[in-house]
Amino acid sequence: MSVGLIRRLRPLTLPGALKALLTVSLVAATFALQPSEGAEAEGCAFPFTPTTYEGLRDRQLFLDTIELAAFDMLFPGDPYFGLAPIEIGGRASDRQAEQAKVPPVLLKAIAYIESSIAQGAGSTPFGSIGEALVAFDCGHGVTQVTTGMTVPTGEAGRGSPEQALVATHFAYNIARGAAILVDKWNEAPEENPIVGSDTGGHPALIENWYYAIWNYNGFTGPGANRSNHPMDPIYGSWPRTPYSCGPESDGLGHNRSNYPYQELVIGCATNPPVVDGTSLWQAQPVSLPDLNNPAVSQPLALENFVFPYAHMDIPSPTPFHLDETPQPPASLRDTIVGNPAIAVSDPTLNIGYTDEAGSTTEIIDVFNTGSGVLAWYAIPSASWLSIVPYTGVAVGLDYECNPGADCDRAGHLEVTVDPSLLPAGVTEGQIVLQALGTSQQQVITVRVDRVMRLGAPGITSN
Repeated sequence: MSVGLIRRLRPLTLPGALKALLTVSLVAATFALQPSEGAEAEGCAFPFTPTTYEGLRDRQLFLDTIELAAFDMLFPGDPYFGLAPIEIGGRASDRQAEQAKVPPVLLKAIAYIESSIAQGAGSTPFGSIGEALVAFDCGHGVTQVTTGMTVPTGEAGRGSPEQALVATHFAYNIARGAAILVDKWNEAPEENPIVGSDTGGHPALIENWYYAIWNYNGFTGPGANRSNHPMDPIYGSWPRTPYSCGPESDGLGHNRSNYPYQELVIGCATNPPVVDGTSLWQAQPVSLPDLNNPAVSQPLALENFVFPYAHMDIPSPTPFHLDETPQPPASLRDTIVGNPAIAVSDPTLNIGYTDEAGSTTEIIDVFNTGSGVLAWYAIPSASWLSIVPYTGVAVGLDYECNPGADCDRAGHLEVTVDPSLLPAGVTEGQIVLQALGTSQQQVITVRVDRVMRLGAPGITSN
């Protein structure tokens, strides 16, 4: 269903009992087990690993960002990073739509299962600037966004600005993960089944996200590389010991291979990770579908696992629950995203070259003289100009770095010339350096000069 059509649909009318419950309560992104850090998989968006800012060990910065994303308060209205209106209703009903909201605890649990809530690779310490996290399957960052990150989609085979934001900036990565989860929800009923056949399929019930969570990792079943079907014989009998992200001593399950993806996420939401003696979020009870209940086991029978899964609708698992996380203040968004301002070390570069030896290498330093994380993206005016890397971050002074951590807050890009591509008579080109997510840019003039030979460290002309 198109966004334009969704926005014209009438408001939702809920069943009486559910409406009363919701009214009272509402008032008061292939399986990423252990992402390959810093990987550069063939076909990923960038042929290099961009830089990023990694938050502190307590994850508070990223957890706050997740809550903003869940309420669509990061980039509302953005076609790539905002949440689409969410579709509601049963299979036979005229599905309606309302402003999307994702239960924050589910997004937190997904982020922990996917990356341990990290935007940086394992080589990037907490509270520092370093290589971004890129998994073996091209999953990027906190929410391990793979969709749209497996091949370059920008011009001339370069990763696009949107891909650069996902790879480098935690807030855009988290927002994109939330948007993908809503898209997975909206694939029902045309391409996926519905949970909540008895409750109007309403997204305020955490349990009704079961199929959307499953789909976030891949709506797979027996025979797939990684099956997420809960009745796949590989997972044994039901009931299973619940999965836990908590301490190994809690008596629950900790082997990820023993659970389909959605049970990992729901188990993590219910049994959160503990860092330095403190839970990363408040435990949230969530009910799983009872596979011993014929109303669930019959629709989930393996013979029904056939696209478009029209016979797999199930009632809401009971008891069902609401995520009572309060909406964050709007000011939190300003604090997290900040007000980045781009500056460069020099607006003019001079590069010497010979046809035989190539060119000298000049370096541009990119600074964020404002606040937050500035994701930069460099575009050359011609193919004879080479820029490596062409995206990364520059970080404002308001973001904390741990003592002793690598905190070179500037970005750095190397510029060279390919003489074989340089047209005769051309002596000048440009690099447009964009501050992504803003209207700011810097233009760097690149002047080129043929010399007799290249010396070290400078240019020698004989």
